[in-house]
Amino acid sequence: MQISILLIYLITFLILELVYFKIADRFNIIDKPNHRSSHTSITIRGGGIIFPIAILVYALINGFQSAYFIIGLLAISTVSFLDDILTLNNKVRLSVHLCSVLLLFLQWDLFSLSWYWVLIALIFVIATINAYNFMDGINGITGGYSLLTIATLYYIDQNVISFTSAELLLIVGLALLVFNFFNFRKKAKCFAGDVGSVSIAFIIVFLIGQLILKTQNISYILLLLVYGTDTAFTVLFRKIRKENIFEAHRSHFYQFLSNHMKYSHLLVSLLYVVAQLLINVLLILLTGETMIYTLLLFFAFIVIYLSLRLKLEGKKRLLLSYDKHSSQM
Repeated sequence: MQISILLIYLITFLILELVYFKIADRFNIIDKPNHRSSHTSITIRGGGIIFPIAILVYALINGFQSAYFIIGLLAISTVSFLDDILTLNNKVRLSVHLCSVLLLFLQWDLFSLSWYWVLIALIFVIATINAYNFMDGINGITGGYSLLTIATLYYIDQNVISFTSAELLLIVGLALLVFNFFNFRKKAKCFAGDVGSVSIAFIIVFLIGQLILKTQNISYILLLLVYGTDTAFTVLFRKIRKENIFEAHRSHFYQFLSNHMKYSHLLVSLLYVVAQLLINVLLILLTGETMIYTLLLFFAFIVIYLSLRLKLEGKKRLLLSYDKHSSQM
């Protein structure tokens, strides 16, 4: 793809993002901080709408290749955007999510496989989309982490095995650069919103799914290991504390680092990106090796993550309910 064409895409996405800011400002599509927020000022919500818009631009130019994926993305992005501004009924939102995931499976031709693979894929996709939504809480984390993932996938496509459209990866990367320009800063101009976190999760899941199906190598799910680990163990700790896991909260490790230890949002986001970068490098180096090395990488990260949480947060904070914790203070 020529540099001049990439620049045209980049400028186009930048203009479209600025147009959305005008619309959001006109219709008061903003995020007001509350007691659960990790930010303190009113900010435009839904800046991540540039992700599905970028895919739509790509589809219009390239004749709607991967039509099931694109339709699913537009559906899940639309309902997520409406949920950002209206707060939809959960049944409506979940129904559209399920339909979009099924369209994704059609794109992967997954229904030709045994039923248990479909079930595993359903769990993986739904969990990843929700994890991305949960993890989108501080400046730079969603944009930075996603840009790293797309860059890694591009490297794999170009240097390890061709599994998808290089142009598609570049388009998504450019959209992420535009979003990061406005979000990866001390005072963010915009937040991704549900439309951003859900749509980029859907896109990344689609691409990783393509890679796994092409290589028959399940190890590539480790490209999302940091997000997955933080989400899974945060839910586990909340269950142990007998909290309602469906209620909004600030229990993630990244939230502890930014809200309680007062590390800057950008520093915490960079820590997460760097941690995933190291995993990605090791994962690529281990390509072709036996599965035991991938498992060792997985468990080594889990041990490091849990050790850090126990050391920094403490056993009482992680495992005891607020009432029990308070009574022992």
